[in-house]
Amino acid sequence: MTDTAEAGAGGTPPDITVTDDATMRRAVGAAAVGNITEWFDFGVYAYLVTTIENNFFPPDNPTLAQLGTFLGFAVSFLVRPLGGLFFGPLGDKIGRTKVLSITVIMMAVGTFLLGFIPPYSAIGIWAPILLILCRVVQGFSTGGEYAGAMTFIAEYAPDRRRGFFGSFLECGTFIGYALGATVATVIPLVSTPEFASTWAWRIPFFIALPLGIVGVYLRVKLEETPAFQTLLNESEEREGQQAGEGIKKLFVRYWPAMLTAGGLVVAWNITNYMLTSYMPTFLEDNVTAVGGQAIDTTTSQVIQIVILWIGVFIIPALGMLSDRVGRKPLLITGCIALVVLAFPMLYILQLGNVLAVTVGLAVMGLILVLFAATCPSTLPAQFPTEIRYGGLSISFNIFVSAFAGTTSLIMTGLVLGTGWGYWPAVYLIFAGLVGVLALLKLKDPAGRPLPGSNPSVSTPEEARELAASGTAARG
Repeated sequence: MTDTAEAGAGGTPPDITVTDDATMRRAVGAAAVGNITEWFDFGVYAYLVTTIENNFFPPDNPTLAQLGTFLGFAVSFLVRPLGGLFFGPLGDKIGRTKVLSITVIMMAVGTFLLGFIPPYSAIGIWAPILLILCRVVQGFSTGGEYAGAMTFIAEYAPDRRRGFFGSFLECGTFIGYALGATVATVIPLVSTPEFASTWAWRIPFFIALPLGIVGVYLRVKLEETPAFQTLLNESEEREGQQAGEGIKKLFVRYWPAMLTAGGLVVAWNITNYMLTSYMPTFLEDNVTAVGGQAIDTTTSQVIQIVILWIGVFIIPALGMLSDRVGRKPLLITGCIALVVLAFPMLYILQLGNVLAVTVGLAVMGLILVLFAATCPSTLPAQFPTEIRYGGLSISFNIFVSAFAGTTSLIMTGLVLGTGWGYWPAVYLIFAGLVGVLALLKLKDPAGRPLPGSNPSVSTPEEARELAASGTAARG
């Protein structure tokens, strides 16, 4: 149950939001399931790169097929800012739950339909065209999904536990990707080569639709977030507000917040896509092209999957730690580690030794979870309630699309084009430096109310204590 200011007569002090643990668990589950759906698709796509190349592109040009496959990955990011521009302001106007219900089913349908596309041998050029169209649908919906989910959890979470609850959103990311990668890895091992290359690889894409239906069910069952409901109660004119007004206000007044958020997004997501999207290809194909030693493909995949599953358990612990020590100490540690460890990581990943590859991927994974555990609670705190969904959607997707979503495409082109295997290290160092610059402007939001929102606590007793202390002021 969520009590807001109107519940003051029942024992809760006015202007303090109380969200009990049961409601918070439902909110986290509703938000995380969309992330699981999104990243299940990315995990399947990343681990079926070779199969997608063979099915959807001409067989006589393997380099073109590989670049075309990564273009299919990148194009979903190129349309994400458009999704953010559409869904973000809409979420600030009609509510978080309605928009998030739309985005999760769009993502699931786009992934589901990808599994039905006939191969290049059957329909020729229409195979890659349909692949791109499915990726466009996925990318457009994702433009409103992830930032909306961050907003949703942040607005439900108590101020002193926002880092902990927000971190579960990234648990959804790791679970979804690990599930997709696991399914994509296991299917060829348990089916005949002929079936694996024709129909078995399509099964993971079909699984996305049931996941999306579960996501819609969980989201429509929840009330609107307390912060947004309070905003509606305070502004009867809100129904007439035009989405364009919020966008104009965002770019005119809150562009510093957009840059701060964008810098953190760059550091976080370049690391993310380097590990989850490019490393499978680098270790399987690109490493030998630059004079390095490859390890068995299945072994490499298993190592990455194990690291992701371990990350699922580390992330909430780091989220809880960020509630105690603040977000900035963990974020600055991640940024410095990128700068210092990028070249050593890439060196040992090229040795062809299973232990060395495990260490290299584990270090990259540990750096990633420092960002993953803290950014979902840090980024929503950069914007006030009335433009939070739109501000976060637009800034998040612009920077992801420009710098992170194209990681695989850019790295493949640079590594294969130059024969130098350390371009990923250069890009990771760039990400770390951008993150450091963003952190110079960041005011640590740990333990504080969200801007424009009432203080939020877990129990009525905490609310009364906060009111008695005289510190129950809006963020």
